[in-house]
Amino acid sequence: MLDDKMRNPFELLKLTRRKKIVPTKSFPDEEGKGSGEQQSSSKLEGWIIKLEQSVNVLLTDSVIKVLDAFYHDRSYARFFVLETIARVPYFAFMSVLHLYETFGWWRRADYLQVHFAESWNEMHHLLIMEELGGNAWWFDRFLAQHIATFYYFMTVFMYMISPRMAYHFSECVEKHAFETYDKFIKLQGDELKKLPAPEVAVKYYTGGDLYLFDEFQTARPPHSRRPKIENLYDVFLNIRDDEAEHCKTMKACQTHGSLRSPHSYIEDTSDDDSGCVAPQTDCEGIVDCMVKSVSSPDVDVKRVSRD
Repeated sequence: MLDDKMRNPFELLKLTRRKKIVPTKSFPDEEGKGSGEQQSSSKLEGWIIKLEQSVNVLLTDSVIKVLDAFYHDRSYARFFVLETIARVPYFAFMSVLHLYETFGWWRRADYLQVHFAESWNEMHHLLIMEELGGNAWWFDRFLAQHIATFYYFMTVFMYMISPRMAYHFSECVEKHAFETYDKFIKLQGDELKKLPAPEVAVKYYTGGDLYLFDEFQTARPPHSRRPKIENLYDVFLNIRDDEAEHCKTMKACQTHGSLRSPHSYIEDTSDDDSGCVAPQTDCEGIVDCMVKSVSSPDVDVKRVSRD
């Protein structure tokens, strides 16, 4: 029974994600520290996580209030602004990851692959909203561009300090996007079924190579989701489902070193060295990277690279 599950990496991934992660058991007690110190460290980490999440919820609610104020009855314009904002974190993540590679601190090919695929998906959401006329007004473009610019630099700073916090913030944004589209579908479903699908949506979801479409959906095996696009209702249904997949991926990213490309599981079935173990000098955030680069400069860092 166990051998069968081990042969299926996605089954093993599901079993692993169902387990509750306890911070005090995640790191071995290599230096003989007492249980009291472990409990104190666990409480401190728990407090930090709550603080990070509280700040993220506050920031997300602030953005939602702005969108509600300007786009109460203008759905396509709201979606245009939302999609302009939603793809920004993935640009920020990749910028910081490239910076870390430049400094020689760490390499995360899987993270770069997945985050690029996520930005590619959000870009097509944006193209769909533009084709539907969501960017027709100058003010909407102005607001979206300036919010996105501020959001980019904020996310870069946040990701450098605490990747966990940045990923949770992105999860909050994606969750709001899912809820927004879900509500829109329920209210306008009958009308949407009467309207044709934009050409860009048909090409993205049904045509050509869907490698990147599979790549951002880290909670499911490749080729397991193949949308049908017959009308505008199907388009918004799939956009909503995309946002749900983004939420799952951002949730997984909050456990340091756990993210892997869905295709890498298939590639590794015939390879004994899966490369999924985080390097000893791997780090979280720029402060942690600087400390480890100084304290252990001679440690050979294992680097994962994929073509």
